[in-house]
This record gives sequence, C-alpha cells and structure tokens, in this order.
Amino acid sequence: MSATLAKGINSFKEVIDAPIASFFSSCVHCGLCAEACLFYTETGDAEYTPIHKLEPLRRVWQQEYTLLGKLGKMLGLSKPVTDAELAAWEPLVYDSCTLCGRCAMVCPVGNDMTYMIRKMREGMAASGHAPEDLVGATMRSITIGSPMGIKWPAVLAQIKHVQAETGITVPVDSPGAEYLVLMSSMEIINFPEYLSALSRIFKQAGVTWTLAQDAFEATNSGIQIGASDLAREIVSRIVVAAERLQVKCVISPECGHAFTALRWEGPNLMGRPFGFEVKHILEVLDELHAAGKIKTKGQDARPLTYHDPCQIARRGGVVEQPRRLLNAVAVDFREMPDAGVMNWCCGGGGGVSANSRAEPLRLEVFKHKKAQIEAVEVQTLITACANCRIVMEEGLEHYHMKVEVVGLTELVAQYLVEDKTT
Repeated sequence: MSATLAKGINSFKEVIDAPIASFFSSCVHCGLCAEACLFYTETGDAEYTPIHKLEPLRRVWQQEYTLLGKLGKMLGLSKPVTDAELAAWEPLVYDSCTLCGRCAMVCPVGNDMTYMIRKMREGMAASGHAPEDLVGATMRSITIGSPMGIKWPAVLAQIKHVQAETGITVPVDSPGAEYLVLMSSMEIINFPEYLSALSRIFKQAGVTWTLAQDAFEATNSGIQIGASDLAREIVSRIVVAAERLQVKCVISPECGHAFTALRWEGPNLMGRPFGFEVKHILEVLDELHAAGKIKTKGQDARPLTYHDPCQIARRGGVVEQPRRLLNAVAVDFREMPDAGVMNWCCGGGGGVSANSRAEPLRLEVFKHKKAQIEAVEVQTLITACANCRIVMEEGLEHYHMKVEVVGLTELVAQYLVEDKTT
C-alpha cells in the first residue's frame, strides 16, 4: 500500500463516526435516493445512485468496525480498498455530487448522504484523488486568499467604481460596525452590481457595515474538496477579522457553500462558538424589510420565478425570506415545480462548477432545471447564489434559452425608494 493510499484509508477510518456507522447500518437499499438525484434522473445511470457513490467508505467501515466485515477481511472474502478503486470513484464523488442534500430528504430511514460524501471527500483528498481544478482553487485560497486568485487591489477597484456610481462611501476596516460584509470571487469579478446594491440598501436602512481587507472572500473551497484543515484556515481568517473589528454579525453573500462553511461548519472547524452572528444576506434583508428600514416603491411587472440554492434553502433553512422579499417587489412571482426545500440543484454546487472535467455532465443534467423554468413560462429567473447564477447562465446559453438571471439583492435595490438627500 502506498503512503498516500494509506493516508486516505486512515482518513476514512477517522471520519467514520457514530452517524456514518448508523447510516450504513440502517440503509435498506431501497434506491429512493437515486430518484432524488439529478445525475441519476437525467442519465439513467445506476452508478449515480447516491449510496453507491459511498461504496469504498462503506467497505472500510464494514471491514474495520463490524464483526462480519473483520472476519471476511481475515478470510480474504472482502478485498481491501485499492488506489485504482479510489481513482475510479473520484468522478462519482466529485463530478456527480453537488452536496445538494436532496437524496437525504427522501431517505426512509433518514440517512444523510451529503454528510457522508462530505466526509468521504476527506479520504479522497488525503489519498490524492481530488480533481486538479479543485486542488488548485484550494491552494489559491490558502496562498492568495481567493480560489480565483483575486487580490485586494481588484476589490479596491470595484469599491472605487461603486463609490463613483452611487456617491456612497464603502467602509473598509471600520471597527464596531454592525455588519462585516463578505463577497465571493464571482461577485467581485462577474457581478459587481452586488456591492453597489448593498451600498444603497444599507444607506437607506441606516446600518453600519464594513469590508475587511484581510477577509473579503467568503468562498471556502476547503469544504468542497474535503480538507478540514484547509477549510479551518479559510474560516479562521474571517473569524479573526470579525473579532478584530468587533462586528455584531458577519453577512454571508449570495453564495451557498460560503454560507454552509461559515454558519454551520465554522464553529465546529474552529472548535469554539463565534462571538458574533452569521447570517445570509437574505436573512438580513428580510429583517431590515420587516423592521421598515428598507422601503421599496413599485413592483416588477415581468413574470418571475425563483431558484432556491440548495445550501441556502434545503441545507440552510432560508426559504420564506426570499419569497417575502420577492412578493414585495414583484407582481407576477411564479413558483417553479418542486420549489423550496425540494428544489432541484442547478448542477454546479459542491465544487462541480469549478471542476472543468465535469462540464459535459453538468450541462447534461441541467435539462432538469431547464424543464422547471419552462414549466412556469418566464424569461426572468431570480436566485441568491452567485455560483448558481453562473451555472444557470451557462446552461441557459447551452440550450439557447432567452432567460435573464438576476440576483435577488440586486432586484430589491432596483425598487428602493429614492433618498432625496443624496
């Protein structure tokens, strides 16, 4: 056994905790998880059955922690997991799973395959079986501070543009602010209107906020690749900055896995509770709107629908907030089929969109999102995840669909009551 394979197998052993052991023990092999998986429903390939993707981890559990499994291993009836097997499983674990959690919603015994895949990726990464693109993105996050290699001067350029456009000062490293605002690389490069929208909304709401020069990036590719030590390092930058500036709340941007990494995984990664709250931007906007601090005028007349990002809605519980915001600014909001917690993934979460090898499969499974959009007959699609937005724009272009994708924060800002004092 090679040193890297041994490291991977040891990592598998370490991540097999009580939940994983109970999940494997209770699986009834019903196959319902397959029908909930985008990759199975759109290809019909049984290899994409969620529980099947976990087979190497299941065998390690069986051989190391069950009596029959140990006996079978001793007698040569159960073969050890090999390096070649992990290499063959890598596309199943990284290319055909977005960690969306839909399979867990339908499991009759409550098994959380998303949790299991997340843990399995720990061993895959440790054994050297992670996609090259994700490895590169994670290394850039550690060495540069952003998976796309974005540095502070790029953020500063966007700040100057926003200030020139709006006349509103974008605060940086402002101690004692209510909110520390994070952004994802895609919002910095692809969707600069996000920061402009926030500036206008927060000015009207009269809240204090700030960016941090040493912690502006929210994306956590350590979570996506399956490297807890690297994920911890990325989270710690944000925690250190938030505590240094003594902010009350850190705002996760329109980015699903950034929200998961900081809100749900963060305290466990750090080994201690945070001294501040973590909220998704939609939670903050909904609270400000309910308090009367965000005032809107008029409504969008276009037929609109909303795509629920998996990590924000199904895994994060932010479901009603976007609908309240949409109903405040849209006159014809149409729910797509299977909306809310059972919505279908865009196909690019969990690092899949950053994995160029997975692009053909990702575009193939986008057919399900295409059908959802067509069912409500709209030409404007709203979402609250920059990654979903990029993935859906690429899918819509691939299938020649004339549908515009708009961020919800940006849409709310479009209907703000104009402040006559500015």
